[in-house]
Amino acid sequence: MRDDDLMWRNWAGNQTMTPAAVEHPASVEDVVRVVKDAAAAGRRVKAIGSGHSFTAIGLTDGVLVQLDRLDQLLDADPESGRVTVQGGLPLHRLNALLAERGMGLTNMGDIDVQTVTGALSTGTHGTGRDSGALATQVVALELVLADGTVLSCSAEENPDVFAVARVSLGALGIVTSVTIQAEPAFLLTADERPMPFDEVVEDFERHVAENEHFELYWFPHTDLALTKRNNRSAGPAQPLSKARKLVDDEVLSNGVFAATCALGKAVPALVPRINRVAARALTARTYTDLAPRVFTSPRRVCFEEMEYAIPRAALPGVLRELRTLPERHGQRISFPVEVRVAPADDIALSTASGRDTAYVAVHVYRGTERKAYFDAVETLMGSVGGRPHWGKLHSLGAAELRARYPRFDEFVAVRDRLDPERRFTNPYLDRVLGP
Repeated sequence: MRDDDLMWRNWAGNQTMTPAAVEHPASVEDVVRVVKDAAAAGRRVKAIGSGHSFTAIGLTDGVLVQLDRLDQLLDADPESGRVTVQGGLPLHRLNALLAERGMGLTNMGDIDVQTVTGALSTGTHGTGRDSGALATQVVALELVLADGTVLSCSAEENPDVFAVARVSLGALGIVTSVTIQAEPAFLLTADERPMPFDEVVEDFERHVAENEHFELYWFPHTDLALTKRNNRSAGPAQPLSKARKLVDDEVLSNGVFAATCALGKAVPALVPRINRVAARALTARTYTDLAPRVFTSPRRVCFEEMEYAIPRAALPGVLRELRTLPERHGQRISFPVEVRVAPADDIALSTASGRDTAYVAVHVYRGTERKAYFDAVETLMGSVGGRPHWGKLHSLGAAELRARYPRFDEFVAVRDRLDPERRFTNPYLDRVLGP
């Protein structure tokens, strides 16, 4: 097989690899065989999902394990709300399968193309006053370890592994199945409206306290932000019309936005004017629909992203500093800055581990110069002890991360025990966790 046949690239196109071999296991037994064969050949192993991470977290020059054939719903109990799925199941399919059974996830991010394993391994999250990342909804995991052992873990079974494995970076083993605590399907009412940036920042805590799910998008070079409030509703459902959804989510948010980003890339001086026109064109909308249709949106414009989790109390100061940052560094930024929240959780390497958290995500259109902007953002976030999203661009190493995660060494100790030969490592993991 030619190297070109094995070449893989991620969604954003900024990460590529040519592994020595690619495997598509269809069962846990297949995964065990792949891991054992790789060990016998002295090769490393990495599992990959949909490739939506911007970092090199899934790259390998050894055996690449594609989880696309481990994509089934194994069990769903509406009475207990517990759902067991294979790790390669994409979130959009999980949502559809749950909806067929009158069930749903408590919270999720705004993109649903990731696999369950990929989303968990990188700490994927949405926004929530009381509900955290997908990992906080997990009650049990099954992993294939470096020696081929199949290990089950939960709060009752192998609890020391469970305490760290829900956000594992793929460093502990291959997650073959996950049990999630779901709940009866529910409706969300979405209230989306533009507001002055200063007003949103000043009253941010009030907005969070008054809404189950609050987030904002600030358009650089402007004084306006789009605010989104999602709250549970008793109904009836009042979804967006097909025409409104087509115009808002496809024509404007993807088609027109892609064109303006391309124009801004070609003529950067136009970006502030384009952003001001776009911000002034924002209109309010309210609708009620099934939760997955409100939580998620199509994202077809390719970009590169950096996101940091910071202590929530530090957010207003960070946003005020961030507001002037692009101009101070001579950057023209087309993409809005996204701000979300999560409550503290008890997962060792979760970005919300042990503290109420605000997330600040910055983006640039794919192919746009980003170094000066991202470096400045990273310095700002570091000044308040920010923790980078594991699947989004950052430059931190193990020494810096150990200082920001009180339970860092707890994770490393479990890794040392489960994968002493570093079967599942790669250069990214060597950098962020240590060799």
